[in-house]
Amino acid sequence: MQSTELGNKESGKIWHRKPCPATRDGIIVNIVHSTSDYLPKVLRFLNVAFDSSGDCLIAGDHQGNIYVFDLNGNRFNLVQRTAQACTALAFNLHRKSEFLVALADYSIKCFDTVTKELVSWMRGHESSVFSISVHASGRYAITTSSDTAQLWDLDTFQRKRKLNVLQSVGIQKVFFLPLSNTILSCFKDNSIFAWECDTLFCKYQLPAPPESSSILYKVFAMTRDGRMLAAGGKSNHLHLWCLEAKQLFRIIQMPTKVRAIRQLEFLPDSFDAGSNQVLGVLSQDGIMRFVNIQTCKLLFEVGSLDEGISSSAISPHGRYIASIMENGSLNIYSVQALTQEINKPPPPLVKVIEDVPKSKLNAGDLKMKVTSGRVQRPAKARESKIQTRILKQDLTGHCENKENELADGLNKKRLQILLKDYGEYPTKYRMFIWRSLLQLPENHTAFSNLIDKGIHAAFLNLQKKYPIKSRKLLRILQRTLSALAHWSAIFSETPYLPLLAFPFVKLFQNNQLICFEVVATLIINWCQHWFEYFPNPPINILSMIENVLAFHDKKLLQHFIDHDITSQLYAWPLLETVFSEVLTREEWLKLFDNVFSNHPSFLLMTVVAYNICSRAPLLNCNLKDDFEYFFHHRNNLDISVVIREVYHLMDTTPADIHPDRMLDVFVSLTKGQYPVFNQYPKFIVDYQTQERERIRSDELDYLRERQTVEDMQVEVDQQRAEDEAWYQKQELLRKAEETRREMLLQEEEKMIQQRQKLAAVKRELKVKEIHLQDAARRRFLKLQQDQREMELRRLDDEIERKVHMRDREIATTAEDLEMRRLELESQKRLYEKNLTRNQEAVAKEMREDADAYRRKVDLEEHMFHKLIETDQTQIRNTQKLIEENLAKAEQACLNTDWRIQALHKQRSSDLQRSEHYQEMAKLLQKNRRKEIEVLNAMSEEEAKKWKEAEEKDFHLKSERKASALSDASRKWFLEKEINDAVEHAEHPCNEVPRCQNEQVASSCLPGTSQLSDICEVDSSARISLNQRKIQWDTMERDLMERVRNLRQRLTAQARHRCQTPHLLAT
Repeated sequence: MQSTELGNKESGKIWHRKPCPATRDGIIVNIVHSTSDYLPKVLRFLNVAFDSSGDCLIAGDHQGNIYVFDLNGNRFNLVQRTAQACTALAFNLHRKSEFLVALADYSIKCFDTVTKELVSWMRGHESSVFSISVHASGRYAITTSSDTAQLWDLDTFQRKRKLNVLQSVGIQKVFFLPLSNTILSCFKDNSIFAWECDTLFCKYQLPAPPESSSILYKVFAMTRDGRMLAAGGKSNHLHLWCLEAKQLFRIIQMPTKVRAIRQLEFLPDSFDAGSNQVLGVLSQDGIMRFVNIQTCKLLFEVGSLDEGISSSAISPHGRYIASIMENGSLNIYSVQALTQEINKPPPPLVKVIEDVPKSKLNAGDLKMKVTSGRVQRPAKARESKIQTRILKQDLTGHCENKENELADGLNKKRLQILLKDYGEYPTKYRMFIWRSLLQLPENHTAFSNLIDKGIHAAFLNLQKKYPIKSRKLLRILQRTLSALAHWSAIFSETPYLPLLAFPFVKLFQNNQLICFEVVATLIINWCQHWFEYFPNPPINILSMIENVLAFHDKKLLQHFIDHDITSQLYAWPLLETVFSEVLTREEWLKLFDNVFSNHPSFLLMTVVAYNICSRAPLLNCNLKDDFEYFFHHRNNLDISVVIREVYHLMDTTPADIHPDRMLDVFVSLTKGQYPVFNQYPKFIVDYQTQERERIRSDELDYLRERQTVEDMQVEVDQQRAEDEAWYQKQELLRKAEETRREMLLQEEEKMIQQRQKLAAVKRELKVKEIHLQDAARRRFLKLQQDQREMELRRLDDEIERKVHMRDREIATTAEDLEMRRLELESQKRLYEKNLTRNQEAVAKEMREDADAYRRKVDLEEHMFHKLIETDQTQIRNTQKLIEENLAKAEQACLNTDWRIQALHKQRSSDLQRSEHYQEMAKLLQKNRRKEIEVLNAMSEEEAKKWKEAEEKDFHLKSERKASALSDASRKWFLEKEINDAVEHAEHPCNEVPRCQNEQVASSCLPGTSQLSDICEVDSSARISLNQRKIQWDTMERDLMERVRNLRQRLTAQARHRCQTPHLLAT
């Protein structure tokens, strides 16, 4: 085992001598990375990944160093230093030199291994990314963390979709299915969903595993064909799911020493068509066991208890296994060395019996062994020499079986019997059997000479006509075709040779010698007489096929003839592609198991059998395009039925039309040198070769002339470029000058704009200052308004209190009058003589009380008016400070309003003081609103206010006149009532009831009139009530009429006063 120390080297060789991995461990090389400090420190590798070719791998350590190891070129290179540990790697992008690395800061970066530069940086995860899955096309990638999975477009490096899950569920893994457009998501609750990549439509969900073997899935692996899913976890059970049937296919129980499974990887095989059969299981003990999932047998192991494996990666072609060990080193294993014992060829079927001469034969001396391996000699006795001989059959039997005896001890007859029983050879031994059947000489020297001649000129541009995705496969195909062209000139002119050789190249791509010899043997034996009519198709071969088809299915042949379908359409496409276009890999291998085991005519019979077995769809075809499509695409046909039909045709075809009459028996390639192949019209090929050489020479001359012209053109272009550069430089200088000018203009515009902005700011500051002054003024006015409202509320409270006191006094007076009336009624007769004297005393006393009451009311009114005038004086002083001229006009208006209000109070006191004060409160509120509006008015309103003051003075004079008239009327009314009372006093006995009625009526008068009536009633006691009995009734009616008229007039005046301030305010 070789060991390589990377140290501080950025590049170098992986191994210094050709590795020879041992069968025991299969290690090609052990790679260790440690520092070269005084105390060396091992830098542990954390992740490893192979590229799509499988010959290069990439590995990253915990310090962020990313290395690329080229196993074919025996070179390693340090491509990046990320300075932080990598958590996942991917190296199978569609741009072969790029790779993805997930870092510890939850980001994903894309680097180029050639330029060693950062291509892109992708962010979006909030936790560590532990998995990167790349689509088969290499254009999409899925990165998975514990809480989310994100789909990225690797062309634009933009996130396309994001999968979020609940924290309680969690994601185990999300990955692409191989060679498919399906995404598989596996969660921690064992639910597995399949999604369409483009639409993210849920295609299906796998059912829950049985409870008897229910495990929490931790790791997963997929076969290359995407049909089988392996899942495992903390158990020694493996679950195999069939994704086509969407059900659990098999449960495999690992050995008891396996308690948990840490990783699963399928081992690819070149001949299994993607349905991988070998599964690598990495358990908790660090040993990776490879088991066959069909036979459930342990094939081999990698790692040990002392040198455990942490994680592994297997190359796509299945040649290498890269394992990161628990000690941090990197081991690369050879799968071929590990499977050397398993892939040994089968033991020969020849049985050899060894014996000793009869003269020395004893019962105890002979020890005979019958083996199926190498020919062994019988064990001899210690004292006697034993002679051995091989039992031979008679000469006749030996001659009959001579042609059936093959190399390596195989027998062709027995192989044919085995093939008829099973229909195909075992997959494991198929290549070995083919090599034996074809008797390949393996002429290494001759083949090397052909290969050394290089790529033939006819196949230099092969990729243009046949664009093969795999460059490796394209190179092998070019080399094989070139070797055939160098072997015989006809093959350089054969247009269908790539189609003929491609399936064998793809099958034997790992052994080009075998591939070449198989194709050469096929051409010599199964392609006999194909080139006699070159460059036309082999008319003779196609005629044989047509004769056989005419014998066995005339109706089908007639159908072909009716629709102008010749054998060049229904037979030649199958022959030139050796059925590779119409059959799958498994069907094609099964067919050629029978082709190589039979006479060369078997291939021609297969063409006839394919048509006969497809007669139903062919009879339904009527268009030529339909026939062409049918013979160039796969069809729903059972190859086993076709093979049985071929054997039937081989047995039932008459000898005169049987192809074996025209074809020779099988002839193998000669040993040492390959035979000469000249079965073609040489003059045509020579002519085409000469023409090609002539065209090639002409083309070379043309290329030389074109190169000369191109050189001259380059010089002209260079001169033109220099001139253009000079002009561009001048243009750039001119543009730079214009740019500078534009910059100066822009700077000037910016300065102008800044000045404008400064002026706007100044204006805004001025406006704000005015607003602040206005707000201060409004705040001051509001304060005055609040003070005035408080004063008015205090006055209202005082007025209400006085009204209440007056009402109480009036009620008390009324009660006293009522009591006095009763006393008068009870004592009128007893005190009739002293009535006059008492009446005068009482009247005098009542007049004094009334006068005192009037003086009291006048004093209160005077104090109230004085209080209002004091408040108005304060308001005038405040307004004078704000605006002197406007304050004077406003003061005149307010004085006029207060005088009107005082007059209204005097008039209202005659009716009801309560109504008077309520009206005054309303007038005060209206006046307050009017004052606020006036304070906001401008100085030009002063003249208007003076005019309003004059109008109000005129209105005051009119009100005073109305008040004087009202006083005169009331005075006249009181004098008349006094006279009536005097008359009534003269006849008290007759007028008592009428007096009572008069008192009741007089109680309906306003409060000020009641006091006068009381005095009149008291004075009337001294007058005789019998004098004017008749006039009293009349006066009573007139009095009531006047009271009603007076009330109506007072009501109208009150309404007029309420409307007048309102109009003034508006």
